[in-house]
Amino acid sequence: MSRQDHLRLCAFIKPGGSYASSWRLPEVPADAGSDMATAIQVAKTAERGRFDTLFFPDALAMPWTDQEIAHRHGQQADVVDPLLLASALAPLTKNIGLMITASTTYNEPYHLARYFASLDHLSGGRAGWNLVTSLTDTEAWNFGREHHPAHAERLARAEESYDVVCRLWDSFADDAFLYDKESGRMFDPEKIFAPRHRGEHFEVDGPLTLSRPPQGRPVIAQAGASAGGRRLAARVADLVFAIEADRERAIRQAAELRSLAVDLGRTDRGPLFLPALTVVPGRTRSEAEDAMERLEATADPKVMLANLSFYLGCDASGFALDEPLPPLPPSNASRSAQDRLVAEAKADNLTVRELALRQDRADTLVGSATEVADHIQEWFETRAADGFTVIPPYLPGALDNFVDLVVPELDRRGLLRPVRDGEMLRDKLGLGRPAHRAPARSALEDA
Repeated sequence: MSRQDHLRLCAFIKPGGSYASSWRLPEVPADAGSDMATAIQVAKTAERGRFDTLFFPDALAMPWTDQEIAHRHGQQADVVDPLLLASALAPLTKNIGLMITASTTYNEPYHLARYFASLDHLSGGRAGWNLVTSLTDTEAWNFGREHHPAHAERLARAEESYDVVCRLWDSFADDAFLYDKESGRMFDPEKIFAPRHRGEHFEVDGPLTLSRPPQGRPVIAQAGASAGGRRLAARVADLVFAIEADRERAIRQAAELRSLAVDLGRTDRGPLFLPALTVVPGRTRSEAEDAMERLEATADPKVMLANLSFYLGCDASGFALDEPLPPLPPSNASRSAQDRLVAEAKADNLTVRELALRQDRADTLVGSATEVADHIQEWFETRAADGFTVIPPYLPGALDNFVDLVVPELDRRGLLRPVRDGEMLRDKLGLGRPAHRAPARSALEDA
């Protein structure tokens, strides 16, 4: 791989960190999900650390209907809308992308197109959309539905939604707006194109009430790992967020994803592959292990089981802790997460307790800055990854340590691209700007 093909870094930001009980650490702000000062601190640290983008996960419900669990798992109960947060962070940052999670299952294409085009304009071309289809029935209940739609239905809706959103972003040609005060013409009527879409899931006329996004199309991220999810990612994604801790499997997964992208007609190199890297770095391995042990000491057994329930897609609270994992009932949850856990439990003969503990520390890299940099460099240079989605288990401390200890080591090795002020997110990631795709006729020809 050419060293000109630089390492990409996304900072995956959950309030307080990804570890369920991280908010109980004395130095972690318990109200991080709604505190603007904390959000600004984290964003500026990531920007100083030369991350390409912030990556905000989201869900449209508290996943726990059990109030005993909900009040112990505080991170899910007090979180602002990430799109509004990103809009507030846009003028306070200048070089880092703002990648926001939004569901095609519980948003209309027009909403999505308008949200992300607006964020792209407000941020000067730094918007990204993590396209998801949502996970659980608790989200369905907030939208008047008894059950979360089936996996195949969600994917079909997502594909159609993406197509409509892209056509809405292309409502105007890049040079459509004249802003000609003398002639009184705001835009050229020959350069407006409405979707007038009629499909299985949506009917959308358009056009969008906003000029084309500065990037042409905000950066698209996707995390699908099922067969259908991989196909969606290969077709639409600019970058793929994956859960994969084995380097050889990651190499195969990345290669298969690029091959599938070619099969689906893509002419670029395919999606960037950015596996998750949950990391607790220290000056020494001993220092990192001490930090991880402090974090694990905050764990609540009830939350551990509830967390396992979330990934399994079923209620695990009644499972016998010291017995093997029982057969699971049918579920519409993420199949990739469920399949991975079931396979691990069977392969390693784990009890439910052991599986819950492993999930809480799943794929966490605990080590010195040199060890973390070695891991990153090995994966990058063997094409197991184009970069990483770095997940701090606790914030701001784990991100601070990554930026202060690991990033300088990566820079010394020539893995990071120099910062260039004013670049759009696509430029930072090495992605091309999509050309405007105009339909055969102007939107006003039938008017």
